[in-house]
Amino acid sequence: MCGIVGLLVKTPSLRERLGELMIPMMIGMTERGPDSAGLAVFTAPLEGERRKLSIDAGNDAGGDHYDWQALSASLDAALHCDACVEAKGNHGILAFDAPVGKVGAWLKEHAPALQVFSAGRSIDLYKDTGTPAEVAERYGFSHFSGTHLVGHTRMATESAVTPDRAHPFTAGEDFCLVHNGSLSNPNGIRRMLAPQGIRFDTDNDTEAATRFLEWRLREGDELETALQRGFEVLDGFYTFLMGTPTELALIRDPFACKPAVVAETDDYVAIASEFRSLAHLPGVKNAHVFEPAPAEMYVWKA
Repeated sequence: MCGIVGLLVKTPSLRERLGELMIPMMIGMTERGPDSAGLAVFTAPLEGERRKLSIDAGNDAGGDHYDWQALSASLDAALHCDACVEAKGNHGILAFDAPVGKVGAWLKEHAPALQVFSAGRSIDLYKDTGTPAEVAERYGFSHFSGTHLVGHTRMATESAVTPDRAHPFTAGEDFCLVHNGSLSNPNGIRRMLAPQGIRFDTDNDTEAATRFLEWRLREGDELETALQRGFEVLDGFYTFLMGTPTELALIRDPFACKPAVVAETDDYVAIASEFRSLAHLPGVKNAHVFEPAPAEMYVWKA
């Protein structure tokens, strides 16, 4: 049992309040996911070829005391990529002018204790162990702004409680997924994707679903087509909420065993596993509130 939350703000004046509005949504899912939590927020894309990585410096790397400025300076000296970093807790958002793969290879060689959680032009991702309230406070979620976000509270059932096994999971650039449910065939998905050169970082079943869907998108599928292929490959019960730079997408398995509710107004679209996480939102009494149908994809544009 886990908790899913998503919020897409349609009204530009509310984008500065994105994190503030989300906090009660995530805390409302504490009973569904008390052991770890995470959030991916989508902001205005970086210009040109500039990219950013969301990086975790866990205890093995120094945690809150990690020297991010030294890392940025060393990377810039090596690759001449105009690197800069913004640190929150033991996470850093590292921005640069260089191919993501080249920077990733440099980090693997020179800072192997660091873990990269996301890459792209728009996405910032934070996830850690602890209750939703603790994680939100640690990384200042209430101050986040942007167009939309995807959040998750986890109750671990099939893999360890560690930051890298918390949700959201990402693959490729600017794509993330959170999941309530369980898959019965993640090892089969890993074996299927291995010949494509796709590498896995954890034993979490959600990572298998994320990498499968991102692979289909990279192969040219539209999101709806990728999800339809998912019905053929992903065996289990699930509600998936996905984020891209321009949209939120929600889908439930054909049996709709895992709960979800949506509230939509002229100002926002809000998604959660239970209505209690939506009850505080402004104007929710006048929102169009509904339960998503099974095996039907819902997409909202930012």
